[in-house]
Order: sequence, then structure tokens, then C-alpha cells
Amino acid sequence: MFGQLVIGPPGSGKTTYCQGMSEFLTAVGRKVSVINLDPANDQLPYTCAVDISELITLGDVMNQLKLGPNGGLIYCMEYLEKNLDWLESRLKSLQGQYLLFDCPGQVELYTHNNSIRNIVAQIQKWDCRLAAVHLVDSHYCSDAGKFISVLLTSLSTMLQVELPHVNVLSKVDLIEKFGRLDFNVDFYTEVLDLSYLLDHLQEDPIFKRYKKMNEAMVGLVEDYSLVSFVALNVQDKESMLRLMKEVDKANGYVFGDLEERNIESMLSCAVGAEFQYEKIKDVREKYTHAGGAMETDSGETTYSERQARQQQVPI
Repeated sequence: MFGQLVIGPPGSGKTTYCQGMSEFLTAVGRKVSVINLDPANDQLPYTCAVDISELITLGDVMNQLKLGPNGGLIYCMEYLEKNLDWLESRLKSLQGQYLLFDCPGQVELYTHNNSIRNIVAQIQKWDCRLAAVHLVDSHYCSDAGKFISVLLTSLSTMLQVELPHVNVLSKVDLIEKFGRLDFNVDFYTEVLDLSYLLDHLQEDPIFKRYKKMNEAMVGLVEDYSLVSFVALNVQDKESMLRLMKEVDKANGYVFGDLEERNIESMLSCAVGAEFQYEKIKDVREKYTHAGGAMETDSGETTYSERQARQQQVPI
């Protein structure tokens, strides 16, 4: 079996993504089942093959144990970890299905607590090959400080969960909801030279006093050099197809057991590479104001234009 572990902060669009990806994969001919592992999610827009609410719910935990929502979610995941036989018995009936795991949004579950990591490790022992799809809200790109926090959260999650990771900027149609981007979209998706972002951050009087801390955080992300993003609009078929290809390579579906799929998929990987500009061109044209390169007051071109010229692509 193959599948996706859909994770991300609250409000990043995990449930909407599971619904959209389920419909998209069904349309391309895959047999898909969605597993809800979020004990706080009591309004599901999709048909659920396995629902953790049959085992435990956040509401019951909060009422009976007098815990808050954060402590309750941690308790629920630890309870699931102790009762994995319940999950195993239900997954056995889904042999041959492509699985989408809709997970809770509490960040601490993926950065500090070990329950999710242990659950995922056990699922993989049941011969289910997973990739983590980590959604973060794309409008954070319009704020340098918030984008750095997104980078750190994504990096910490990648190291803690220990799965092949595809980081996603979700709701890319709202990417400039809270302000115009300082750089082109590829700067954020590819997490290019963060010194430009650091320079921009130092202009803010609030962050200027924390110069050394900012430099240390940016240096940490660059030293690992693991974080990059795929831009996603769930309503856009091309965007969904591009993400599906990335996830298929991450979880190994592209090199699956079926000989026909194996040959076709490997050929697709070999000849289907896209230049980075092509990957984000539609995002830039549809959802940002970047009709041309910005210039500084001195007339100097910005990072985006210099980068495009180096790559010899139109901007």
C-alpha cells in the first residue's frame, strides 16, 4: 500500500486537501481511502474509511479528564499509540487502496511529542509506504518573520517525523492576502539565498534588535538545506497534478510493483523534469502582482530579476 500523511498547523487546509486529493486521485483511476486521525475533526466533508472517533474523541477526553485542547490531543495520540491493533485491523480491509491520513494540527505533536512518529513507524511495518505532505499557509510569505518561523517548523517536523517530506504552500491563490511579496514566488518555494530575506528583516525596528538570533535561525535552515515547497491551489488541476507527481516520487508509488506503472512512471520521471520557473509561472501570473521585476530606489534590480537573468528565463 502507498499513502500520504497529511500534516500541518491548524487552518492550513488539511481536511480540504484530503477531500480534493481524494477526488483528484479517484478521477485518475486510483482506489483511494481517507483515514481520519484527528480526534477533534467532527465535521468531515469526505467519506471516511477509518475514523478515530470510533476509538476516542477529543471532546470525551476533555470532559472526562479535564484537559485542555492541547493536552487532550496529546492524550488522544498517545492512546492511539497504545491501541494500534485497532488501527491495524481496519487497515487490513483496505489492502490495495491508496491511503490519505488526515492528521491533527497541533504543531507539538510533530516537533516535540513522539507518538505520531511511533505510529507512523508502525504503519510502515505493515507494508504501507508513506510520504508526509506538510501544509503551511502561503500568506505567511508576505511577512519575513513569519516565513522564517514556517521554515523552522517545517525543518523540525521533517527531522522529528522521519518520513520522506513534501512541504506545501497551501491556498496559493491567497498568497498576497496580507500584502505583496518582497520577492518572486520561486524565492519562497525553493528557499533560495536567505541573506536577502535577513536583510529585509533587519529593516524592521522590532526584529533589528534580534540580529544575531535572526542570523542563527537563518543559518540553521541553510545549513540543513532540506526545506523547499510546492505551491498548491486545491481548485487548480495542474497544481494538484504537479503535487501528485512530487508525492509519488517521495513515497515510491512512481516505482511501484505493477510493471506497466513502473515503466511508464520511470520514463515520466526521466523526461518530465520542469525548470523552476515553469513550476511557479502560473502561480505568479494568476495570484501575485509581480508583472515585472521590482527595482530599488537606486534603480538596482532585486534578487528575483538577478536570479532570473542568471537562469536565462523570462520574468
